[in-house]
Amino acid sequence: MTAAPHLFKPLTLRSVTTRNRVVISPMCQYSAHEGHMDDWHLAHLGRFVIGGAGIVFTEATAVQKQGRITHGCPGIWTDSQIPGHARVAQFALRNGAIPAIQLGHAGRKAGMQRPWYGNGPLNEADFARGDMPWTPVGPSAVPVAEGWPEPHELSTDEIATLLDDYESAARRALLAGYKIAEIHGAHGYLVHSFLSPLSNKRTDKYGGDLAGRMQLALEITERVRAVWPEELPLFFRTSAVDGVPEGWTLEDTVVLAGELKRRGVDVMDCSSSGIAGAATASGGQKRQPGFQVGYAERVRRDVGMTTMAVGLITHPEQAEAILQDGQADLMAIAREALVDPNWAQHAARHLGYDTAFETWPQQAGWWLAGREKTSDFYQPKG
Repeated sequence: MTAAPHLFKPLTLRSVTTRNRVVISPMCQYSAHEGHMDDWHLAHLGRFVIGGAGIVFTEATAVQKQGRITHGCPGIWTDSQIPGHARVAQFALRNGAIPAIQLGHAGRKAGMQRPWYGNGPLNEADFARGDMPWTPVGPSAVPVAEGWPEPHELSTDEIATLLDDYESAARRALLAGYKIAEIHGAHGYLVHSFLSPLSNKRTDKYGGDLAGRMQLALEITERVRAVWPEELPLFFRTSAVDGVPEGWTLEDTVVLAGELKRRGVDVMDCSSSGIAGAATASGGQKRQPGFQVGYAERVRRDVGMTTMAVGLITHPEQAEAILQDGQADLMAIAREALVDPNWAQHAARHLGYDTAFETWPQQAGWWLAGREKTSDFYQPKG
C-alpha cells in the first residue's frame, strides 16, 4: 500500500479506532417485524461491512414502540430485540468494522406509510394491509402538515418515561455489542421537533426560548451518556437548519453543539431540514454535491468538535478534499453505498491507496489479486 489518503487514515474516538473515515449512514429499510430485525438487516448491513466501511450504522431504531416511523421500523424497546441487533454488531466486529446504532423516536412523524406505499399518513389501503394507526406525539399539538394527524402533546410525566426509555435502549444497545451510539435529533422527528420553534409551542421548561427548546435533547444526552461507557463514543445527529423562515438556524446548532460537547457527545453528525417535509429534504438549499458540508465545517471550527458530513458525498476525490480542507472528520455515505456497497474499497483503489486488494476481505482479495496478475484471466475464448 502507498501512504494513506486522509480518507483511509484511522480515527480514534475514545477507545474506538476506525479503519478509515468512511461511515455508512443510517438508512431505513422498513422491513422489521414488530421492531425485530431479521436476515434482511444482517445481509443489508453486512455487505457494507465486507465492503470496507469503517463505521456501519443501523437505521433509526425506536426507543418506544410508538416511536417507530412505520410498522416496518426496528426498535430496541424490549429485550427480545437484542439478538437481531447482536447478529449485526458481532458480524461487523468480526470483519473489521465498528457497529453503530442510531437511537430515535419518530415523534409526530410516527406511524406513517412505508415509502413504497406513499410516504404519507396511513390510509384505508394501509389499514387493509394490517398497518393500523396510532396517535403520534410531539412537543405541541401541531401536525407535520395539512392532512397529517394532530400529535398528542407530551406531558412532563410522559417525558420522564421517555427519558427512562432512552436510557434502557442505550443499555440494550450496549448488550447487543454496539460500540457507537447516536442520538437522532434531526429530520423532524421527536428531538428535532422539540428544538424547532416551528413545532415547539410549549410554555414549560421544555419550550420557549432556545435553552428551553434544547432541554429535552440535553436531558436525553445526559441519560444516555450516563449508561454508555466512558470508553465508547457518542454521536448526535442534527438538522443544522430547518431551511424555513423563523425555524432552527445554524447559529442555534452551534450553541447546541457546545452544550452537547460539554455533556460528553464526541461527534456532531450534520444533516439538515425535515421539520415540515421529507426527512431527506435539502433545507432550502439546492441539492448539489456536498451541499451540507458547510454545516459540519462550521460546528468543527466554532465548537472545536469532531464532525461528520453527509449529503451527496459520492466520489472519492470529493470526500478526500473535504477531509484535507478540514471541513469534517468523517464522511457519511448513504444512497451511493446502495449503488456500490464496496464504495470504500473502490475509493481506496481509485485514490491509489490499495493496489493489490489489501483492503478487501481475504475471501475475495486473493481472487481479485490473482485476476490482475493474469491479463486474460476472465477473457472469453474466441
